[in-house]
Amino acid sequence: MGSELADDVKFNANGREPAGRAFTMAEILLSLTIIGVVAAITLPSLTGNINERTWNTQRKALYARFSQAIALMPALNGYGTYTAGTDSASAVDTAAETFVTEGLSKVLKINNICDSEHLQDCGIVSSYTTVGGNTKPIPTNLEELNRRFVHGWDNGDGTSTTNPQKDINTRAAGFETQNGESILVLYNPYCVGNDVKSWDFIQPMMCANFIYDLNGNKGPNTVGKDIGVMTALFSSDSIVVAPVPLVTNVGSAKYQDAGVLCRNQDSDSRVPNREELMSIFYNSTLFDMVGDNNAYDNIWSSSNDSVENAWTVNFNLARTYKLQKTYSVSVRCIKR
Repeated sequence: MGSELADDVKFNANGREPAGRAFTMAEILLSLTIIGVVAAITLPSLTGNINERTWNTQRKALYARFSQAIALMPALNGYGTYTAGTDSASAVDTAAETFVTEGLSKVLKINNICDSEHLQDCGIVSSYTTVGGNTKPIPTNLEELNRRFVHGWDNGDGTSTTNPQKDINTRAAGFETQNGESILVLYNPYCVGNDVKSWDFIQPMMCANFIYDLNGNKGPNTVGKDIGVMTALFSSDSIVVAPVPLVTNVGSAKYQDAGVLCRNQDSDSRVPNREELMSIFYNSTLFDMVGDNNAYDNIWSSSNDSVENAWTVNFNLARTYKLQKTYSVSVRCIKR
Protein backbone atom coordinates (compact mmCIF):
# COMPACT_ATOMS: atom_id res chain seq x y z
CA MET A 1 0.00 0.00 0.00
CA GLY A 2 2.77 2.47 0.95
CA SER A 3 4.74 1.73 -2.19
CA GLU A 4 1.65 2.36 -4.34
CA LEU A 5 1.17 5.78 -2.75
CA ALA A 6 4.84 6.55 -3.21
CA ASP A 7 4.51 5.84 -6.91
CA ASP A 8 1.39 7.98 -7.38
CA VAL A 9 1.94 10.94 -5.01
CA LYS A 10 5.12 12.41 -3.62
CA PHE A 11 4.74 13.87 -0.08
CA ASN A 12 7.08 16.42 1.48
CA ALA A 13 8.79 16.10 4.83
CA ASN A 14 5.68 17.36 6.68
CA GLY A 15 3.52 14.66 5.15
CA ARG A 16 1.74 17.10 2.79
CA GLU A 17 1.37 16.96 -0.94
CA PRO A 18 3.50 19.64 -2.64
CA ALA A 19 1.69 22.69 -4.15
CA GLY A 20 2.24 21.50 -7.71
CA ARG A 21 4.70 21.38 -10.56
CA ALA A 22 6.00 24.50 -12.34
CA PHE A 23 5.19 25.01 -16.04
CA THR A 24 7.88 23.96 -18.43
CA MET A 25 9.29 26.48 -20.92
CA ALA A 26 7.53 24.65 -23.75
CA GLU A 27 4.17 24.96 -22.00
CA ILE A 28 4.70 28.68 -21.36
CA LEU A 29 5.64 29.30 -24.99
CA LEU A 30 2.63 27.34 -26.19
CA SER A 31 0.30 29.38 -23.94
CA LEU A 32 1.79 32.66 -25.15
CA THR A 33 1.40 31.53 -28.75
CA ILE A 34 -2.28 30.72 -28.21
CA ILE A 35 -2.86 34.09 -26.50
CA GLY A 36 -1.10 35.86 -29.39
CA VAL A 37 -3.21 34.11 -32.00
CA VAL A 38 -6.46 34.92 -30.17
CA ALA A 39 -5.36 38.55 -29.75
CA ALA A 40 -4.46 38.84 -33.44
CA ILE A 41 -7.93 37.59 -34.36
CA THR A 42 -9.98 39.66 -31.91
CA LEU A 43 -8.08 42.96 -31.58
CA PRO A 44 -8.79 44.26 -35.11
CA SER A 45 -12.50 43.61 -34.58
CA LEU A 46 -12.45 45.34 -31.20
CA THR A 47 -10.45 48.26 -32.58
CA GLY A 48 -12.83 48.55 -35.53
CA ASN A 49 -15.85 48.62 -33.24
CA ILE A 50 -14.25 51.31 -31.09
CA ASN A 51 -13.40 53.40 -34.17
CA GLU A 52 -16.92 52.96 -35.53
CA ARG A 53 -18.48 54.18 -32.29
CA THR A 54 -16.05 57.11 -32.15
CA TRP A 55 -16.81 58.12 -35.74
CA ASN A 56 -20.55 57.86 -35.16
CA THR A 57 -20.29 60.12 -32.11
CA GLN A 58 -18.15 62.65 -33.97
CA ARG A 59 -20.42 62.53 -37.01
CA LYS A 60 -23.53 63.31 -34.96
CA ALA A 61 -21.80 66.14 -33.09
CA LEU A 62 -20.53 67.67 -36.34
CA TYR A 63 -23.98 67.45 -37.92
CA ALA A 64 -25.55 69.16 -34.90
CA ARG A 65 -23.05 72.04 -35.05
CA PHE A 66 -23.55 72.55 -38.79
CA SER A 67 -27.33 72.39 -38.55
CA GLN A 68 -27.31 75.07 -35.88
CA ALA A 69 -24.86 77.24 -37.84
CA ILE A 70 -26.75 77.05 -41.15
CA ALA A 71 -30.01 77.90 -39.35
CA LEU A 72 -28.42 81.16 -38.18
CA MET A 73 -27.55 82.31 -41.71
CA PRO A 74 -30.24 84.55 -43.26
CA ALA A 75 -29.59 83.20 -46.78
CA LEU A 76 -27.17 80.75 -48.36
CA ASN A 77 -27.01 82.11 -51.90
CA GLY A 78 -25.30 85.15 -53.39
CA TYR A 79 -21.85 84.87 -51.79
CA GLY A 80 -18.81 85.78 -53.86
CA THR A 81 -18.49 86.19 -57.59
CA TYR A 82 -18.65 83.54 -60.27
CA THR A 83 -18.16 84.24 -63.96
CA ALA A 84 -17.46 81.34 -66.29
CA GLY A 85 -14.59 82.03 -68.66
CA THR A 86 -13.38 80.47 -71.86
CA ASP A 87 -10.53 79.00 -69.82
CA SER A 88 -9.43 78.84 -66.19
CA ALA A 89 -7.38 82.02 -66.53
CA SER A 90 -10.34 84.14 -67.66
CA ALA A 91 -12.84 82.74 -65.16
CA VAL A 92 -13.63 84.67 -61.98
CA ASP A 93 -14.49 82.47 -59.02
CA THR A 94 -14.53 83.59 -55.40
CA ALA A 95 -17.84 81.90 -54.53
CA ALA A 96 -16.93 79.02 -52.20
CA GLU A 97 -14.13 80.82 -50.41
CA THR A 98 -16.33 83.89 -49.83
CA PHE A 99 -19.18 81.69 -48.59
CA VAL A 100 -16.84 80.36 -45.90
CA THR A 101 -15.08 83.61 -44.99
CA GLU A 102 -18.05 85.99 -45.12
CA GLY A 103 -20.87 83.62 -44.24
CA LEU A 104 -20.12 80.37 -42.48
CA SER A 105 -17.26 81.69 -40.33
CA LYS A 106 -19.68 84.18 -38.75
CA VAL A 107 -21.79 81.39 -37.28
CA LEU A 108 -19.31 78.50 -36.93
CA LYS A 109 -15.94 78.38 -35.17
CA ILE A 110 -13.32 77.89 -37.88
CA ASN A 111 -9.56 77.73 -37.39
CA ASN A 112 -8.16 77.83 -40.91
CA ILE A 113 -9.52 78.58 -44.40
CA CYS A 114 -7.89 77.38 -47.63
CA ASP A 115 -8.57 78.24 -51.27
CA SER A 116 -8.79 75.63 -54.01
CA GLU A 117 -5.03 75.75 -54.64
CA HIS A 118 -4.09 74.99 -51.02
CA LEU A 119 -6.68 72.48 -49.84
CA GLN A 120 -4.07 70.18 -48.29
CA ASP A 121 -3.07 73.01 -45.92
CA CYS A 122 -6.46 72.43 -44.29
CA GLY A 123 -5.91 68.67 -43.99
CA ILE A 124 -7.94 67.86 -47.12
CA VAL A 125 -6.75 64.54 -48.57
CA SER A 126 -5.93 64.29 -52.27
CA SER A 127 -7.73 60.95 -52.65
CA TYR A 128 -10.24 58.85 -50.74
CA THR A 129 -11.80 55.39 -50.75
CA THR A 130 -15.42 55.25 -51.88
CA VAL A 131 -18.13 53.33 -50.07
CA GLY A 132 -17.55 50.48 -52.53
CA GLY A 133 -13.78 50.36 -51.97
CA ASN A 134 -12.58 52.32 -55.02
CA THR A 135 -9.83 54.95 -54.76
CA LYS A 136 -10.70 58.30 -56.36
CA PRO A 137 -9.34 61.86 -56.30
CA ILE A 138 -11.10 64.35 -54.06
CA PRO A 139 -13.39 66.65 -56.12
CA THR A 140 -12.05 70.19 -56.48
CA ASN A 141 -15.00 71.71 -58.35
CA LEU A 142 -18.71 71.09 -58.84
CA GLU A 143 -18.23 69.19 -62.10
CA GLU A 144 -15.91 66.73 -60.38
CA LEU A 145 -18.46 66.30 -57.58
CA ASN A 146 -21.24 65.55 -60.08
CA ARG A 147 -20.95 66.25 -63.79
CA ARG A 148 -24.69 67.05 -64.01
CA PHE A 149 -23.96 70.50 -62.62
CA VAL A 150 -22.31 71.27 -65.97
CA HIS A 151 -23.35 68.59 -68.47
CA GLY A 152 -26.90 67.77 -69.46
CA TRP A 153 -28.63 64.47 -70.03
CA ASP A 154 -28.56 63.14 -73.61
CA ASN A 155 -32.20 62.62 -74.60
CA GLY A 156 -31.23 60.36 -77.50
CA ASP A 157 -32.78 62.61 -80.17
CA GLY A 158 -29.96 65.09 -80.61
CA THR A 159 -31.13 67.26 -77.73
CA SER A 160 -30.00 67.39 -74.11
CA THR A 161 -31.65 68.30 -70.85
CA THR A 162 -29.89 70.18 -68.08
CA ASN A 163 -30.94 72.14 -65.03
CA PRO A 164 -32.61 75.51 -65.66
CA GLN A 165 -29.77 77.47 -64.05
CA LYS A 166 -26.77 78.72 -65.92
CA ASP A 167 -24.10 76.04 -65.93
CA ILE A 168 -21.83 76.43 -62.93
CA ASN A 169 -18.53 74.89 -62.01
CA THR A 170 -17.32 76.71 -58.91
CA ARG A 171 -14.05 75.66 -57.31
CA ALA A 172 -13.87 74.08 -53.87
CA ALA A 173 -12.64 75.72 -50.68
CA GLY A 174 -11.51 74.09 -47.48
CA PHE A 175 -11.41 74.81 -43.77
CA GLU A 176 -10.64 73.23 -40.42
CA THR A 177 -12.93 73.32 -37.42
CA GLN A 178 -11.85 73.89 -33.83
CA ASN A 179 -12.59 70.20 -33.19
CA GLY A 180 -10.01 69.11 -35.77
CA GLU A 181 -12.29 68.11 -38.65
CA SER A 182 -11.18 68.95 -42.20
CA ILE A 183 -14.03 70.16 -44.41
CA LEU A 184 -14.16 70.53 -48.20
CA VAL A 185 -17.00 72.78 -49.39
CA LEU A 186 -18.49 73.00 -52.88
CA TYR A 187 -20.86 75.90 -53.30
CA ASN A 188 -23.68 76.98 -55.62
CA PRO A 189 -24.16 80.77 -55.35
CA TYR A 190 -27.38 80.57 -57.39
CA CYS A 191 -29.25 78.05 -55.25
CA VAL A 192 -33.02 78.48 -54.93
CA GLY A 193 -35.71 78.03 -52.30
CA ASN A 194 -37.94 75.08 -51.54
CA ASP A 195 -40.60 75.68 -54.17
CA VAL A 196 -40.79 72.15 -55.56
CA LYS A 197 -43.61 71.31 -57.97
CA SER A 198 -44.84 67.85 -58.94
CA TRP A 199 -41.36 67.41 -60.46
CA ASP A 200 -38.29 69.58 -60.56
CA PHE A 201 -34.56 69.62 -61.24
CA ILE A 202 -32.54 69.13 -58.08
CA GLN A 203 -29.21 70.82 -58.90
CA PRO A 204 -30.52 74.35 -58.12
CA MET A 205 -31.67 73.25 -54.65
CA MET A 206 -28.14 72.49 -53.44
CA CYS A 207 -26.49 75.52 -51.82
CA ALA A 208 -23.43 73.96 -50.20
CA ASN A 209 -22.06 70.45 -50.12
CA PHE A 210 -19.57 69.54 -47.41
CA ILE A 211 -17.22 66.56 -47.57
CA TYR A 212 -15.85 66.11 -44.07
CA ASP A 213 -12.90 64.15 -42.75
CA LEU A 214 -13.25 63.54 -39.03
CA ASN A 215 -9.53 63.07 -38.38
CA GLY A 216 -7.83 65.06 -41.13
CA ASN A 217 -5.45 63.03 -43.26
CA LYS A 218 -4.73 60.34 -40.66
CA GLY A 219 -6.77 57.64 -42.40
CA PRO A 220 -8.45 55.40 -43.26
CA ASN A 221 -9.91 58.19 -45.47
CA THR A 222 -12.89 56.01 -46.36
CA VAL A 223 -16.46 57.08 -47.05
CA GLY A 224 -18.77 55.77 -44.35
CA LYS A 225 -15.98 55.71 -41.78
CA ASP A 226 -13.97 58.89 -41.16
CA ILE A 227 -15.19 60.56 -44.39
CA GLY A 228 -18.79 61.58 -45.00
CA VAL A 229 -21.01 64.26 -46.49
CA MET A 230 -23.41 66.97 -45.38
CA THR A 231 -25.55 69.00 -47.76
CA ALA A 232 -27.23 72.36 -47.11
CA LEU A 233 -30.33 72.76 -49.28
CA PHE A 234 -32.51 75.75 -50.18
CA SER A 235 -31.46 79.39 -50.10
CA SER A 236 -33.78 80.29 -47.23
CA ASP A 237 -35.37 78.16 -44.52
CA SER A 238 -32.40 75.94 -45.23
CA ILE A 239 -31.91 72.42 -43.95
CA VAL A 240 -28.83 70.24 -43.55
CA VAL A 241 -28.80 66.50 -44.20
CA ALA A 242 -26.00 63.98 -43.65
CA PRO A 243 -26.94 60.58 -45.13
CA VAL A 244 -24.70 57.53 -44.71
CA PRO A 245 -25.86 55.09 -47.43
CA LEU A 246 -25.35 51.36 -47.31
CA VAL A 247 -23.08 49.92 -49.99
CA THR A 248 -25.67 48.77 -52.54
CA ASN A 249 -29.27 49.23 -53.58
CA VAL A 250 -31.46 46.68 -51.83
CA GLY A 251 -33.78 45.99 -54.78
CA SER A 252 -37.12 47.31 -55.98
CA ALA A 253 -40.41 47.60 -54.14
CA LYS A 254 -43.64 49.52 -53.81
CA TYR A 255 -43.55 52.51 -51.49
CA GLN A 256 -45.15 50.73 -48.53
CA ASP A 257 -42.63 47.86 -48.77
CA ALA A 258 -39.46 49.96 -49.07
CA GLY A 259 -38.92 50.15 -45.30
CA VAL A 260 -39.20 46.38 -45.00
CA LEU A 261 -36.41 45.93 -47.55
CA CYS A 262 -34.17 48.27 -45.56
CA ARG A 263 -34.81 46.50 -42.26
CA ASN A 264 -34.11 43.15 -43.92
CA GLN A 265 -30.83 44.47 -45.31
CA ASP A 266 -29.72 45.96 -41.99
CA SER A 267 -31.81 46.31 -38.85
CA ASP A 268 -30.15 49.68 -38.20
CA SER A 269 -31.13 51.26 -41.53
CA ARG A 270 -34.05 53.15 -43.01
CA VAL A 271 -35.34 54.74 -46.24
CA PRO A 272 -33.86 58.25 -46.79
CA ASN A 273 -36.15 61.25 -46.99
CA ARG A 274 -36.26 63.27 -50.21
CA GLU A 275 -33.54 65.74 -49.22
CA GLU A 276 -31.22 62.94 -48.03
CA LEU A 277 -31.73 61.18 -51.34
CA MET A 278 -30.89 64.41 -53.19
CA SER A 279 -27.67 64.61 -51.18
CA ILE A 280 -26.82 61.06 -52.22
CA PHE A 281 -27.32 62.14 -55.86
CA TYR A 282 -24.98 65.12 -55.51
CA ASN A 283 -22.36 62.84 -53.94
CA SER A 284 -23.02 59.85 -56.19
CA THR A 285 -19.30 59.51 -57.03
CA LEU A 286 -18.44 58.99 -53.36
CA PHE A 287 -21.21 56.41 -53.07
CA ASP A 288 -20.34 54.62 -56.36
CA MET A 289 -23.63 55.58 -58.02
CA VAL A 290 -22.19 57.16 -61.15
CA GLY A 291 -22.38 57.07 -64.91
CA ASP A 292 -24.93 57.96 -67.57
CA ASN A 293 -27.48 55.27 -68.47
CA ASN A 294 -26.84 53.56 -65.15
CA ALA A 295 -29.21 51.37 -63.18
CA TYR A 296 -30.29 54.12 -60.79
CA ASP A 297 -33.50 55.49 -62.25
CA ASN A 298 -36.24 56.48 -59.78
CA ILE A 299 -35.44 55.71 -56.13
CA TRP A 300 -38.01 55.91 -53.35
CA SER A 301 -37.70 58.43 -50.57
CA SER A 302 -39.63 58.20 -47.32
CA SER A 303 -41.18 61.64 -47.97
CA ASN A 304 -44.91 61.28 -48.31
CA ASP A 305 -46.97 63.63 -50.50
CA SER A 306 -50.50 62.26 -50.31
CA VAL A 307 -52.45 59.07 -49.86
CA GLU A 308 -51.64 58.10 -53.44
CA ASN A 309 -48.20 59.63 -54.08
CA ALA A 310 -44.73 59.88 -52.55
CA TRP A 311 -41.46 61.50 -53.64
CA THR A 312 -38.70 59.84 -55.63
CA VAL A 313 -35.41 61.09 -57.06
CA ASN A 314 -34.48 60.13 -60.60
CA PHE A 315 -30.69 59.70 -60.69
CA ASN A 316 -30.55 59.58 -64.49
CA LEU A 317 -32.48 62.80 -65.11
CA ALA A 318 -31.44 64.64 -61.91
CA ARG A 319 -35.07 65.35 -61.01
CA THR A 320 -37.39 64.75 -58.11
CA TYR A 321 -40.83 63.32 -58.91
CA LYS A 322 -44.11 62.46 -57.26
CA LEU A 323 -44.98 58.87 -58.11
CA GLN A 324 -47.90 56.62 -57.29
CA LYS A 325 -47.05 54.46 -54.29
CA THR A 326 -48.12 51.33 -56.16
CA TYR A 327 -45.17 51.65 -58.57
CA SER A 328 -42.19 49.39 -57.93
CA VAL A 329 -38.92 51.36 -58.04
CA SER A 330 -35.41 51.06 -56.56
CA VAL A 331 -34.66 51.39 -52.85
CA ARG A 332 -31.38 52.67 -51.36
CA CYS A 333 -31.11 52.49 -47.57
CA ILE A 334 -29.12 54.66 -45.18
CA LYS A 335 -27.89 54.14 -41.63
CA ARG A 336 -30.04 55.51 -38.85
